[in-house]
Amino acid sequence: MLSGFELDLPDTLVGVLDLIADGRGTPAVPLAGGTSLIVDMRARRTMPNAVVWLGKIPELRGIQVTQDHVRLGPCTTVSDILNSDELAGSGVSLVRAAEAFGGQMVRNAATVAGNIACNSPASDLVPPLMALDAEVILESRSGSRTVALDRYFTGYKEDVRRTDELITGISWKRQEESSVDLFHKLARRKGDAITVVGVAVNMAVSDGTCMRARIALGAVAPTVLRAKRAESMLEGETLTPGLIEAAARQATEEASPIDDVRASATYRRHGIQVLTARLLTQAWGRLT
Repeated sequence: MLSGFELDLPDTLVGVLDLIADGRGTPAVPLAGGTSLIVDMRARRTMPNAVVWLGKIPELRGIQVTQDHVRLGPCTTVSDILNSDELAGSGVSLVRAAEAFGGQMVRNAATVAGNIACNSPASDLVPPLMALDAEVILESRSGSRTVALDRYFTGYKEDVRRTDELITGISWKRQEESSVDLFHKLARRKGDAITVVGVAVNMAVSDGTCMRARIALGAVAPTVLRAKRAESMLEGETLTPGLIEAAARQATEEASPIDDVRASATYRRHGIQVLTARLLTQAWGRLT
């Protein structure tokens, strides 16, 4: 059973920002798909006094692809990502993550901003977005600010968003033609499963040299993280099997996995190394 709460249904963004700034004793919680929030409310892990429904504001949902940037509205669903022809060429790794996301009914409701805001280290959408150098737009009554996604999370279930702020967009620069982005989710079954290890890779190559390397890891630390020391080993180099294996081992060192009901820390470390090496090899092979 849900505890009692006040439900607001504003039809403008200004109305939403006013309501979440009010709080009525405790911060009002934005609700979009609810695939995480409603579960937490039923389990009484969170008990807000007020919930603000975002579904009556159509401009918060949608995918915009320009010559230079891609922008997702916060209420864009996982199914929206799967049905977008534009994202098939401007965020392939994100589409792959969407394909591995829950079941069809969950994909129809779950939103991009919700997947970020729930702060799960096992998030499916965050690793590819982080590897794409995505940014999060946060807006409040006092203004807006943009935060790089790899700086958004501060700890387990913690982030930089203030309680009076709403995620109003997620954006990244369109990738050049000489680049590849890849994602793989390791789980205990193919569908509707929580991630055991998630790895996203983004690579750009010019004249046989790796110019950009991004490695984002999910479900292996208190937050999704970038393996930045592993990335620095690759940038400016001509990649060899030995260098790729060394970078994969370094990525493993940057993680801090735990034992839980889905896998042991040892298994997760092995998964990081194997998947990182595999995706880096695939990306390099496609670009050279």
